[in-house]
Amino acid sequence: MQRVVARSERSEVRVEMLIDIATLYYYEDVTQEELSQRFAMSRAKISRLLRRAREEGLVEIRVHQPGAVGAELEREFVRRFGIDRLLVSVDHRETDAQRIAVARLVAAHLERVLSGGMVVAVGMGRNVAAIADALVSRPRGGVTFVCAIGGAQRAGEHMNADHICRRLAARFGGESETLYAPAFITSPDIRDALYRNDTVKLTLDRARRADIALVGIGDLSEDSNMVRMGWFSPNEIAEARLAGTIGDTMGYDFLDIHGRAATTAMQGRVIGLSREDLMRIPDVVAIAAENTKAPAILGALRTGAINTLATSFTNAHTILRLDEATRPPEA
Repeated sequence: MQRVVARSERSEVRVEMLIDIATLYYYEDVTQEELSQRFAMSRAKISRLLRRAREEGLVEIRVHQPGAVGAELEREFVRRFGIDRLLVSVDHRETDAQRIAVARLVAAHLERVLSGGMVVAVGMGRNVAAIADALVSRPRGGVTFVCAIGGAQRAGEHMNADHICRRLAARFGGESETLYAPAFITSPDIRDALYRNDTVKLTLDRARRADIALVGIGDLSEDSNMVRMGWFSPNEIAEARLAGTIGDTMGYDFLDIHGRAATTAMQGRVIGLSREDLMRIPDVVAIAAENTKAPAILGALRTGAINTLATSFTNAHTILRLDEATRPPEA
């Protein structure tokens, strides 16, 4: 069915119209919503046509990274937060485009540093999932991608760590290892029992010995993974916010803006690596593209568990301003 639709769409939209749409969007900053109204098409169709224009070579996008600005930002992040590197992307208007741009930076980092025999611990979420699509190198093999968090049916296959591991292994070359446990459980007692299970323990132990970890940073917005998946009730989310919780690393380590573990009933109900586990991994790569996540990113940076941060220029500048505004006087 999808192929039939694609052929029909190609036949009814002339190249001249495709060029007109692309020109208005890329050169005159006409939004997709405005294009939808002007050409009497759905916004989804406009988005597909813009993608088609890129695929057919009618549009060529070149990103000129402001190297000096990026290098200066990186030096400041290294100085303030003790990280090893900052991967910073130019800003995009659309969230999906921003996520892809940040994922490409992480993919390029992996292509530079990964070699045979290395182990990568993999979290869940849209930002981590985008990395597999961004890899462009030929498979080289010998790398093992291990789930660092359990699975969740409501997350959808694409966002689960197991699916991401398999896609990374296929694109980069290597093997994947599944964590046979649910991501979310109802009580810390059940979680502790699962941690003692031999199958779960073996996989988590391997993830703990990883050379690199790929983790997302979440916030408590309505669009966050945990809210959309229904892991926690609206009351629990509201109470956590009131108590000062601003986000999480990898979906379960809830923290405040100072990087301290948040005091919330949501803690201790997800199967995966702990903050202490991440601290022992040589390169913890945190990925956060959305511009709503600056406070959560700042909290995650202040934990000291992050070695590489991948985000946007807007987020990077916002984080520095937030750091200045929220830094304790003695610091």
